[in-house]
Amino acid sequence: MSVPRPAAVIVLAAGEGTRMKSQTPKVLHELCGRTLVDHMLAASRDLGPGQLIVVIGHALERVRGHLAVTSPDARAVVQREQRGTGHAVRTVLEEVGTIAGTVLVTYGDVPLMRTQTLATLLEQHASDGNAVTVLTAEVPDPTGYGRIIRDETGDVLEIVEEKDADAGQRAIKEMNSGIYAFDGLLLADAVKRVSSDNVQGEEYLTDVLAILRGDGHRVGACVAGDFVEVEGVNDRVQLAAARRVLNQRLLEAHMRAGVTIVDPTSTWIDVGVRIGPDTVIHPGTQLHGDTVIEAGAEVGPATTLTDTFVGEGAIVRNSVCDHAEIGPEANVGPYAYLRPGTVLGRRSKAGTFVEMKNTKVGERSKVPHLSYAGDATIGDDANIGASTVFVNYDGVNKHHTTVRDGAFVGCDTMLVAPVTVGDGAYTAAGSTIVDDVPPGAMGVARARQRNIEKWVLRRRAGTKSAAAAERALAEQEQEKKQ
Repeated sequence: MSVPRPAAVIVLAAGEGTRMKSQTPKVLHELCGRTLVDHMLAASRDLGPGQLIVVIGHALERVRGHLAVTSPDARAVVQREQRGTGHAVRTVLEEVGTIAGTVLVTYGDVPLMRTQTLATLLEQHASDGNAVTVLTAEVPDPTGYGRIIRDETGDVLEIVEEKDADAGQRAIKEMNSGIYAFDGLLLADAVKRVSSDNVQGEEYLTDVLAILRGDGHRVGACVAGDFVEVEGVNDRVQLAAARRVLNQRLLEAHMRAGVTIVDPTSTWIDVGVRIGPDTVIHPGTQLHGDTVIEAGAEVGPATTLTDTFVGEGAIVRNSVCDHAEIGPEANVGPYAYLRPGTVLGRRSKAGTFVEMKNTKVGERSKVPHLSYAGDATIGDDANIGASTVFVNYDGVNKHHTTVRDGAFVGCDTMLVAPVTVGDGAYTAAGSTIVDDVPPGAMGVARARQRNIEKWVLRRRAGTKSAAAAERALAEQEQEKKQ
């Protein structure tokens, strides 16, 4: 049967997350380029719910502001006092009203949950005609989790928390994930009857199951195929473990799509990254944000790309690129730093120890080594010699430099912006260029060399340099005599 579209998904994300020991709200901690809550929202959104609702509480303004940017389709409902999961759901229904249809309740700290697993839960809930269906998992070590108690027919009798379980119940390995599919009308009635008469003084959503079963309704369970999907993140150790699992999923998906990843154990990829087939990713590479790598490119080793475009057949080695655009067949590195606003044309080069910022480099142009280009436009077929600096900042304002097509900038040139080197023009090595160089001209801006004879013998007598000079001068005198 087709997966039923839920009337609503409620994501509980109001908790403080004290075990994270962080100023950042737990649900806003990131793994693989997306916050914990955004991972769950992405999985839920793909179900096509009628409403997407997030319950917020701790650091609510910060969380609300984040959701406004990343998930404008989600409605935030504030739980001002965190008095349990049942209270959170009741707060939602009091604000939005009774929701007819299936209501899925899940959590903002379960980043490994797949859409397909939630879809399977909804499908079983509908096919079995349950009032509520709980998502469960068989775990190797269920310590700390509530246990699922079933009757002889497999129906769920109750959920027993570990502190209340006897020895036989503690031996059960099927645990409660806390994720449920409810009949919305029955949920609206039952959640009002949840008591806070317990040690914590809270309203637990698990009590709704007992209420519905007591009313004669069917309570079912759906077992997740992979228990790691239901594991929540409560501290930095669990965050790192979840990151490893999710990263491995992403790597496997890319490899099955035709990407060669030489060493998956040292390669990290965010969820928003896109990679074309026949690309090779070498060890120690990190791909962040919305980075796009087109077919046949080669990236790494030891390369970090953030929100960067890499064109077809380009090569990027041992480099850091942030919000840059690398054209087809371009060559970057090793040890280049491309900062925001850098655009490299087809078959261009940003070589060893080159830094660029807000610079456009034309097709086939080269900045091979030891140079800085900032706030510049470099035309096609230009060559920028080693140790060239585009001097773009006067201490107050940034200024632009233009190097036109076919120009040749000599080594150790200072281009003091604003300045233009014309088409086909040259600059002499060691020049400081402060005026425009006309097309086809040679710009020379350096003092004529003057040699002070025997200066070392007079001013550095007794040094190794003086001894070497004396030997060479003596040899020259000897050669003259011959």
